[in-house]
Amino acid sequence: MVEFWDGYGWPAAWMVIKIVAIVLPLMLSIAYLTFAERKVLSAMQLRRGPNVVGPWGLLQPIADGIKLLCKETIVPSGANRGVFLLAPCVTFSLALVAWAVIPFGPGLVLSNINVGVLYLFAISSLGVYGILMAGWASNSKYAFLGALRSAAQMVSYEVSMGFIIITVLLCAGSLNLTDIVMAQKSVWFVVPLLPMAVLFFASALAETNRHPFDLPEAEAELVAGYNVEYSAMTFALFFLGEYANMILMSSMTAVLFLGGWLPPFDIAPFNWIPGPIWFALKISAVLFVFIWVRGAFPRYRYDQLMRLGWKVFLPLSLAGVVIVGALVAWNGGPLAGR
Repeated sequence: MVEFWDGYGWPAAWMVIKIVAIVLPLMLSIAYLTFAERKVLSAMQLRRGPNVVGPWGLLQPIADGIKLLCKETIVPSGANRGVFLLAPCVTFSLALVAWAVIPFGPGLVLSNINVGVLYLFAISSLGVYGILMAGWASNSKYAFLGALRSAAQMVSYEVSMGFIIITVLLCAGSLNLTDIVMAQKSVWFVVPLLPMAVLFFASALAETNRHPFDLPEAEAELVAGYNVEYSAMTFALFFLGEYANMILMSSMTAVLFLGGWLPPFDIAPFNWIPGPIWFALKISAVLFVFIWVRGAFPRYRYDQLMRLGWKVFLPLSLAGVVIVGALVAWNGGPLAGR
């Protein structure tokens, strides 16, 4: 961290300013991601979508937030009150702290640590605890079954996701996310690692419990799953955490496979656009695919979901590690820049 001022207190204040500069746009993006999702799905289904609150419906996310904030938080009588209220806070907090290592541009990162990939993987793995806490503390069999489903699903797809990330690390030769982006100056990793990029995106869908892998929230048999007993702001925190994780997974996809803040071609007018703008555009493109998949694909059965994770994704990601590792060994070092 660069200390711009001398004296006591200023470095800490500067860190707080940087955190606020990340969190506030992120919260605004989460709010309007819900609006964008409703608009895109309504267009796919030939509906109008939200168009009443504000011009073109643009104030609908604000109205939804105010409504949830004003509602009463109901805690079931048989629930463990402390754990019940802590669970959504854990889920939402983990969705925010992961952004500490995401680089938005050259030098624009809160903490440029050398093990940024391990940090991200550790934070994403901890996300299952908030869901398990919610399912257990609700004292409801439907919530508990939804939490168990989600835990099994997230653990299953984290394994293949880890192997996919290893293929990227072998190509880049570093665990630092900035170094991984800079290793894609000549060609984005999505080109040589296209099968791994597709597997990573599908695993991200399962990791965030998104359609067609939204089995923990299956309304037909589990009445919304692990968050069935939640209301008002406790439900809103789960909701915000899910959409924050969507944006996080999209940013990871952009960093690992789409060149981060780098333009597609290092020529005018592409290199005139600032790096953070390119990064935001890539995240938006991946988020659009998140929404498109929800509108286009049917939901998997739970046995199909687990079979896909353990019998298809895991062998394919292992094969990718073996092939890329053999190429790196034959090349005598990381493939990037060779």
